[in-house]
Amino acid sequence: MELRVLRYFLAVAREENITKAAALLHLTQPTLSRQLMQLEEELGVQLFRRSRYHIVLTDEGMLLRRRAQELVELAEKTAQEFRRTPELRGILSIGSGDLEGMSLLAQLLSSFQKLHPQVTYQIDSGNADNTKARIEDGTLDMGLLLEPVDISKYDFIRLPVKERWGVHVPEHSPLAQKQAVTAEDLAGIPLICTRRGLVQKELERWFGPYARQLRVAATGNLPYNMAQLARAGVGAFLTIKLHCSYEGLRFLPLSPPLEAGTVLAWKKTETFPPAMVSLLDHIKKCLQSISDDPKQVLDMD
Repeated sequence: MELRVLRYFLAVAREENITKAAALLHLTQPTLSRQLMQLEEELGVQLFRRSRYHIVLTDEGMLLRRRAQELVELAEKTAQEFRRTPELRGILSIGSGDLEGMSLLAQLLSSFQKLHPQVTYQIDSGNADNTKARIEDGTLDMGLLLEPVDISKYDFIRLPVKERWGVHVPEHSPLAQKQAVTAEDLAGIPLICTRRGLVQKELERWFGPYARQLRVAATGNLPYNMAQLARAGVGAFLTIKLHCSYEGLRFLPLSPPLEAGTVLAWKKTETFPPAMVSLLDHIKKCLQSISDDPKQVLDMD
């Protein structure tokens, strides 16, 4: 498969129309159709279902779209890294969940950008498992991960930030009158929580003898969607505290407190582009000089 043909395929998948895609690609329609047919023959599968006015992806086509997007992005990023210029430049791709640690990382990226304005960032959201998978396949340079997480295969920097666990409950819930909630308070109550296995085990340890009374009503990885379930009364949303609020919900910390750390991780034994090497050096330098309060505004120019 050629990258050029994969770009053609992605354009057709996006437009759902060969004529429109051909115009955008500055190709004739017969030429584009022939390229797509050759791609299907090469792979031995049907990628599109064709009709008179538009085309849609088959299941095999949707799989190829995901893989093609990853390959094209990786190729573009690689080409960018080899463009030697006097000024440091490049695209750094960073994965992260919705974490308090992102507030500190954002300040570090901002201070680095002031020094190297030609370096840009691509931020991708996902839980720790998804982020690790994308670090492994090379589509992410690094990732901000919520502990507990297996980082044996990574180099990492532990950020001086603590993620504090609690629950979002509807304002009319009896629990909303409390200042904090205990394991006994949550025993038998439907819960909405992460699907990450390591985190679930950590939460079970916190529940202690009440772990057998856990009732998981729903799992997910996007806090906003899970908060909507909580607001609708599906259950109490068990999550970390963020600097945001959801209408109709109240956040209550767990008691005794349950905290987790965050790590910025990247692959071991890799040769990295200059922009990434410089960013990691910058982060290490900054973290050595800030106080124990990670929420302060950094001035690292």
